[in-house]
Amino acid sequence: MAAANPAKILQGEVTCSVCLDYFKDPVSLDCGHNFCQACIAQCWEGLHTNFRCPECRRTFSQRNFKPNRQLRNIVEASRMLTVKSTKEPEVERVCEIHKRALDVFCQEDQTPICMVCHLSRDHKEYTVVPIQEAAEDYKDQIQSRLEILKKEREKILSFKLNGEGKSQKLLKQLQTEKQKIVSEVQQLHQLLKEQEQLLLAQLEELNKEIEKRRAEYVAKLSEELSSFSHLISEMEQKCQLPASEFLQDIKGTLSRCEREKFQNPVTFSLELKWRSWESSQRNASLETRMKKFKDSLSSSQRLDKANVTLDPDTAHPKLTVSADRRCVRWGDTWQDLPNNPGRFDTRSCVLGCEGFTSGRHYWEVEVEVEGEVKGVWAVGVARESVGRKGWISFNPEEGIWAVESRRDQCRALISPVQLIPLSPSRAPRMIRVYLDYEEGRVAFFDAGRGDPIVTFPPAAFAGERIRPFFCVGFEGYSLSFLIPSLGRRCQLALCP
Repeated sequence: MAAANPAKILQGEVTCSVCLDYFKDPVSLDCGHNFCQACIAQCWEGLHTNFRCPECRRTFSQRNFKPNRQLRNIVEASRMLTVKSTKEPEVERVCEIHKRALDVFCQEDQTPICMVCHLSRDHKEYTVVPIQEAAEDYKDQIQSRLEILKKEREKILSFKLNGEGKSQKLLKQLQTEKQKIVSEVQQLHQLLKEQEQLLLAQLEELNKEIEKRRAEYVAKLSEELSSFSHLISEMEQKCQLPASEFLQDIKGTLSRCEREKFQNPVTFSLELKWRSWESSQRNASLETRMKKFKDSLSSSQRLDKANVTLDPDTAHPKLTVSADRRCVRWGDTWQDLPNNPGRFDTRSCVLGCEGFTSGRHYWEVEVEVEGEVKGVWAVGVARESVGRKGWISFNPEEGIWAVESRRDQCRALISPVQLIPLSPSRAPRMIRVYLDYEEGRVAFFDAGRGDPIVTFPPAAFAGERIRPFFCVGFEGYSLSFLIPSLGRRCQLALCP
């Protein structure tokens, strides 16, 4: 095997594998391969990560390359050596038969020959041209083909970059879809948790009502039983008397014996209510419930976190609403405010700016009490038509659904007022208010622990606007008068 040409080996070392030409401003990658700075910049155009070496395909996380000054000097020296070597006569290229210089080029055989070969019998009739002229002609042909090859290479490089760009775009879309699926599943989990809390709260309310009705029912039956037992004992004793005494007031005795038959004093309608609730839950298969939960993710049924702000035009004159309308404080100074029709003038209340006429919404309220004296506060919802002037009661009959904290005990403001057992017993400091307008349902949860506080019986809002409701005050109520407490403050803050 012939020895390798040192010039060709050197030329290969100083040639860029992308453009197949001498290096121009050579740069080195971390993998050790070298490229023209313009070539590697073109290969990485449009990429923001996963920068690959065009030669070994190693991937880098950052766009990083360093100028190779030593290689640049070698390229310049190689260029000078190549130019010098092309100018030197090629003395070694001679005709192998006649040992003469190859002066002409045979067009038919496509090979350089000497003049003796041209005059010989084998080439005498063939067309020959001077070797330099033939070289120039073929160089022109090669150059034109080289331009076509370079264009094809650029086209392939463009396809490569375009394909990598599309793959990166698809990977981004896949990542976005993944995040979307995770978010939707998390929402579904949250809806399932909230549905569980609401159903348990409904059962708890039903349990309380059944216990109350049971106690009333048993008390009434005990009363009837005692009455009948007393009458029976009296009649038995009457029958033991002598005839003359027995017949005394016999008409009244017969009248007492002929009292009406026992009528069930209480219609245990809660049993029907329980059966109805139980049947509705039994008939709701898991598939149906899951469909309901999925449907609730749609815009018409989703549970929206309301961005509630306070309406200062409704605030009692002793309430101060913050500039961002997300915090209200009670003070002992009566502010000089216009007594407009929408302002509360007796109860220290304020309404939210937002009103709801459809959908399912929730918001959270943080309670902060300053000083040793415990504050009194109430949160909930109210009808747009709720009374603003004079004394008003906080109950659904007045158009208010709320829970109140007094002496650190939480209670539902229903007629009659119901204390709510809490664990731990102190009133929560973060309240989550739920409003389902179509179902007419208002529910309250401890936002810190996630525990249900109370769910009000369904109401009929009848298309009326429902607004968030807040009340801030202090311990020390005497009848309807609010006693200031040494400048200490109680405030409510809406959670963003």
